[in-house]
Amino acid sequence: MRDIALLPKAHLHVHLESTVRPATLRELGVHSRRPEVFTGFKQFADHNAQVRAALRTPEHFRRIAREFCADEAAQGTRYAEVTFTAAAHGERLGDLEMPLLAVLEGLAEGEAEHGIRCALILDHSRRRPADRLLRTVKLAAAHDQVIAVGLAGDESHPLAPFADVLKIARDEGLRMVHHAGESAGPASVREALDLGHAERIGHGIRVLEDPDLVAELRERRVPLEVCPFSNVLLGLVPSYAEHPLPRLREEGLLVTLNTDGETSLLSEYGQARRDDEMLAELAVASVTASFAPERLKAELLRGIDEWLAMPV
Repeated sequence: MRDIALLPKAHLHVHLESTVRPATLRELGVHSRRPEVFTGFKQFADHNAQVRAALRTPEHFRRIAREFCADEAAQGTRYAEVTFTAAAHGERLGDLEMPLLAVLEGLAEGEAEHGIRCALILDHSRRRPADRLLRTVKLAAAHDQVIAVGLAGDESHPLAPFADVLKIARDEGLRMVHHAGESAGPASVREALDLGHAERIGHGIRVLEDPDLVAELRERRVPLEVCPFSNVLLGLVPSYAEHPLPRLREEGLLVTLNTDGETSLLSEYGQARRDDEMLAELAVASVTASFAPERLKAELLRGIDEWLAMPV
């Protein structure tokens, strides 16, 4: 079997705040350990809140962005679309732009040092008001490195209250990537497509409950950003062996493999591996589903072909 770290990959669903190195967290004063399995979304959100609260200065944000680039490049990630909750940090710290500007600086430094390309997606919690989403959209529209916005968090909170702001985002030329079909069923995905104009679906593992929706996603080639370890960690799937990833692929859906920031991409690819051809297919899907420039996509696709041509 070939070295997965040498396989060029795109990483499309990864939250920056979830990727902070354990040693960095300890230096920032976070000493609580992540549970093996969360008892529910609230416990997951509470844990993440501790991490977010520890990020206070521009150097904190620059550092985690630089370290993200180093860690991703070491796994063969050549292009990443990393999600960041910029407006929430800015409001918390009394400087709306500082966290985003610091992260952009850190990513630029990490890209130059490690040869990786990164773009940003700004997310917004469904539990928070629409005026914060509007601030998120304005932040995103002001920076070329921010390519998309999306709604995340507890899907029991509907997307409908944000529809008007999402239209503004579309008018600004931003792409749409929403979490859906993770903790809620197919109706959540339908809402993300119809009201949220989603171009990709974050997670989407419950689409299998609606054959008509599966057929539509297959026909439209709407990518799913599947994160198996995260789904098990949150207790949404009983075990990795029972994860619907194989069934999603068998249905002919465009499935990309991601981490949510809760594990390494090497681990996800290693767990999914049946053979190297399958891993190459997943890598190709990650590249084609990305918002990367076409020239970069072509370069990465050539690299995947070269990896598959390597002698075992």
